[in-house]
Amino acid sequence: MLDSVLSAYNLAVSECSVQPFGSGLINRTWKITSKKKEYILQRINRNIFSHPEWIAQNIQVIGIYLKNHFPEYLFIEPIASLDNTPLVTSEDRQYFRLLPFVPASYSHDVVSSPSLAFEAARQFGKFTRLLSGLPAEDLQVILPDFHNLSLRYRQFETALKTGNAVRIKKASESIAAIINNRHIATGFEHLRQQPGFKTRVTHHDTKISNVLFDKEGNGLCVIDLDTVMPGYFISDFGDMLRTYLSPVSEEEKDFSRITVREDYFEAVVAGYLSEMKEELHHAELGYLVYAGKFMIYMQAIRFLTDYLNNDAYYGALYEDHNLVRANNQITLLQRLTEKEEALTLLVKAHLPLPVTHHNIT
Repeated sequence: MLDSVLSAYNLAVSECSVQPFGSGLINRTWKITSKKKEYILQRINRNIFSHPEWIAQNIQVIGIYLKNHFPEYLFIEPIASLDNTPLVTSEDRQYFRLLPFVPASYSHDVVSSPSLAFEAARQFGKFTRLLSGLPAEDLQVILPDFHNLSLRYRQFETALKTGNAVRIKKASESIAAIINNRHIATGFEHLRQQPGFKTRVTHHDTKISNVLFDKEGNGLCVIDLDTVMPGYFISDFGDMLRTYLSPVSEEEKDFSRITVREDYFEAVVAGYLSEMKEELHHAELGYLVYAGKFMIYMQAIRFLTDYLNNDAYYGALYEDHNLVRANNQITLLQRLTEKEEALTLLVKAHLPLPVTHHNIT
């Protein structure tokens, strides 16, 4: 299969080293080495991204804008094929793209220090700031309602009516926790009505592995731009809080290990605001802590809804896998809420003017 794909870039499989690369779960990725040149080859997951051509279009729009306004920014975009296209289609209708491999660059799967959290947050903030002059409506919406918490809550309510009755009973405590925190969904509806909240070019997948670093630990740029589309800043900032603050991931079964590390929180705030402080509206600055609650709560809902719907979306590696994931996120939400006052004080220390902080309770 890769023979025809690589030949579309004038690369011969017989002259290439082809190795699986990275830890991404959505797209399949290989590192290609040919005549001392290195590339990244990716197959786009059509089950998730139904319009790969829209992704290519968005990346092209962003690339042109950055070249015209910030040519010094390291922007990694697909290499054109021999047919001068950013995507190559295989005989079985799979979509591939080839990207340059950045020498001496590294990515991380785990946020192992506050300095790493700072650099990642700074890079995601920088990406959004540099693109602040690009109208978000110029981009295609790759995943409609991806971070629409109101819709996610309605899907949860539907699952309560039509889902697996045995699982609904088994998950009664988790269901109660979601319902008891419905104010977070109400808060999302409230902020959407505020004129100060702006739709921006937003990455929507700010896990640490989507940042490239140099060997000194400095951030170089953000990568994996498939989910870049119009959105609110709370999506990017909140997902960093969701995935950086706890020393364990959403797969952890021992909930006693789930904690909120205040030094990591402050590092994310400092890194993101170092780029976005002047870009964010005064009203938005009051929702930094809420952003974490927003993303954690939404992920808990998505895992629990999928559990009630017999694991139709995420799948499961063992019985009750998605229930465990949901309860993991519910626990993380509890830990964040317990520290909300202290975290709000940390935010205030990084803001020059008094800001009304929205502790949605």
